[in-house]
Amino acid sequence: QVQLVESGGGLVQPGGSLRLSCAASGIIFRIYAMGWYRQAPGKQRELVASITSSDSINYADSVKGRFTISRDNAKNTVYLQMNSLKPEDTAVYYCHAAKIGPLREQYDYWGQGTQVTVSS
Repeated sequence: QVQLVESGGGLVQPGGSLRLSCAASGIIFRIYAMGWYRQAPGKQRELVASITSSDSINYADSVKGRFTISRDNAKNTVYLQMNSLKPEDTAVYYCHAAKIGPLREQYDYWGQGTQVTVSS
């Protein structure tokens, strides 16, 4: 059974920092591309950052220079370091794992989400 368990969310003041973690089990973590998405109330879920199995990284323009994604394959964990947080970063943050199988079949899994609230 695949599980992605996020942690590290919470309430933080503008300009503050948080570090999200996502611990994966039930998958061969090192061969999966991992990503962080977020969904604010009334908005569509959007990609925040992603890191492939070969450590290629992509960020949404809105978080470049403030957020850093990383992975630790020994711990089956992906992280999102969020600095200089803004109220518009408030959302539920979701961890995502994805890979393409040998027959081009797609595998993808989602965590349950963790709330990040940026407010004074």
